[in-house]
Amino acid sequence: MLGRLNFRRPHVADPRICFVTNNTPAANDAADHLRARYGKTPIASADFVVALGGDGLMLQTLHRVMGSNIPAYGMNFGSVGFMMNEFSEDELDKRLAAAHRTHIYPLSMTVLDSSGETHSALAINEVSLFRSSYQAAKLQIFVDGESRLEELICDGALLSTPAGSTAYNLSAHGPILPIEAQLLALTPISPFRPRRWRGAILSNRAVVKFVTREAEKRPVSAVADNVEFQNVREVTVREDRSQRVTLLFDPGTSLEERVLSEQFRF
Repeated sequence: MLGRLNFRRPHVADPRICFVTNNTPAANDAADHLRARYGKTPIASADFVVALGGDGLMLQTLHRVMGSNIPAYGMNFGSVGFMMNEFSEDELDKRLAAAHRTHIYPLSMTVLDSSGETHSALAINEVSLFRSSYQAAKLQIFVDGESRLEELICDGALLSTPAGSTAYNLSAHGPILPIEAQLLALTPISPFRPRRWRGAILSNRAVVKFVTREAEKRPVSAVADNVEFQNVREVTVREDRSQRVTLLFDPGTSLEERVLSEQFRF
């Protein structure tokens, strides 16, 4: 995971802006023009960070500014751009001042691997478990210390935040959660048994633990956004309210509106 930054002051009248890109020629060229117009500020000294790329770059940027109070504003130079705004060089300072702010709290993942070592990582979208071999994974699922599913035979499972519910969770046929909902989505990935189990909607205060069964025979990996650990035995996930990131959207295109609109797409 990228390093954390120190806590920064909120928006000021003459903003210091850091521009980051996905390193495509188009995004790099746009960043050069923007820096010439609005200045070039290191991220550690910035009041805003503007990401020129796609949703993958935005996730990396949000991890980088986690806990720093630096809002992130994206302009789409990627493919989907669900977390991004339209690109324009004009009046960027005014767009930043008028932008709608959405606060997102990450999931904290703690992993116990087969060697007995413990690892941790944060996820803005979801924590996922995946089978690592040709054999299906066998998972036991605990919620708040109580075994709720003795054995899930599957390709994997994931726990998603509302912000991540329209990402991989939706592709795995999980529910879309309103962005302000204090809920988490627990979704199986290609479940074999119980075949008809579609997952669960949980309180954001829930502590979810996955225990792998037959771990040597059926190895499983755990992923928090883009941080992966192999050969896991136990994975514990909870929302971390001590951390948050702030995502900016132009008026009328807030993340709340995008999540709502996604539910009416065919």
